Amino acid sequence: MSSSPLLAPGTLPALPHWERPPTDLPAAIREIKAAIRARIAASGRTVEEVFAVVEQRIKAEVDDIRAARERTETVWPVIDYADIAADTVPADALALLRRRGCLVVRGHFAREQALTWDRDIMRYVESNRFFENYRGPGDDFFGSVGSKPEIYPVYWSPAQMQARQSDRMARVQAFLNSQWKHESEGVWWFDPDRDSLYPDRIRRRPPGTNSTGLGTHLDPGNLDLWMTQAYQKAFRHLFDGTVEQYDPWDAAYRTAGPQYPGSTMCSAFRTFQGWTALSDMAHDQGVLHTVPIPGAMAYLMLRPLLSDVPDDDMCGVTVNQVFPASERWHPLLMEAVSGIPDVRAGDSVWWHCDMIHSVAPVTDQQGWGNVMYIPAAPWCRRNEAYSASVRAAFVTGSSPTDFPEEHYERTWTNRFHLDDLNDTGRRGLGLD
Repeated sequence: MSSSPLLAPGTLPALPHWERPPTDLPAAIREIKAAIRARIAASGRTVEEVFAVVEQRIKAEVDDIRAARERTETVWPVIDYADIAADTVPADALALLRRRGCLVVRGHFAREQALTWDRDIMRYVESNRFFENYRGPGDDFFGSVGSKPEIYPVYWSPAQMQARQSDRMARVQAFLNSQWKHESEGVWWFDPDRDSLYPDRIRRRPPGTNSTGLGTHLDPGNLDLWMTQAYQKAFRHLFDGTVEQYDPWDAAYRTAGPQYPGSTMCSAFRTFQGWTALSDMAHDQGVLHTVPIPGAMAYLMLRPLLSDVPDDDMCGVTVNQVFPASERWHPLLMEAVSGIPDVRAGDSVWWHCDMIHSVAPVTDQQGWGNVMYIPAAPWCRRNEAYSASVRAAFVTGSSPTDFPEEHYERTWTNRFHLDDLNDTGRRGLGLD
């Protein structure tokens, strides 16, 4: 195996790209796969050789996770909010965060504050006769969990906005953003200290629920990850024979490109996906699981190039659907699926934006399972562009454009308003 490419990346054959979904998807898939294979071959290596490098690294991480389980250790890193606020997070905890790419922040908010927000959300929706007017799931993704509802298409409650614009949230988001390489090649790809206030929904799952959960998937995009020019640059080391240099924490080019439509469409760049617990939740009650290996994205991106995958198939990845991860194509990764530990109301849960995740099924759930989804979405060119539509949705009480057009809150007079924004909120919406 060549230890380095024979040709410099700048001299390798260019890749075709489609900035919008191609009309003939099978033909485009065949074309891009052949082009990537040829580019890797021109570097002096084969697809099989570069994939073997990735597979060896992933196996080492899987073995480490399996060993941690055998020692009955929590696979997920856990860091106290107080240490984040005081800048006293232990070095070993930081190292584990970067290795695992996920985190539980203990005591992010006071437990009583989170429980109060949960009660306030219920008063908010009940005062506006939400349940009498609910029309059923607005999409075919979360609809699979049996919502009645479980996912509330509510974005502008005072509770959600208070959490989004709080100093405690901004501090954790800045801490998480700082784990990324946000400046390179003379470009500031994002501002780690400013969030774009990405609005998302609420989940409330009552005791006694039977839920099928959500299968293993990931949310950074779909075919656009191989087919658009910005993502081809972002994943350049996977496609030019320098796979050893691939860094899942490098934001270069990821804040610029377009995204194809999909079930988990996100117009913003998120360093971490996240949610804040509004109830106590035990680890065995239908909670979040991830494959806690940030570098697994390299495995996912290269796997469709191997010879056992049909030439017009990307291991099931296509437009208008979620990016799947499966036992069929990714059995090594599935060995590492690991759930969060017990959490209390006020804790927050975070996972790297590229990370495979799922929600475990549950029968006769014990206790509530309530969260509000708040990610880390730092200010950048891509997020600034999306903020214009967010501002319009906020002012009118509409559903944000990344989500189904349900618009329940347009007539709700007690939603959060412009005058309620603090400085952080105004900056997050691009108003200052």
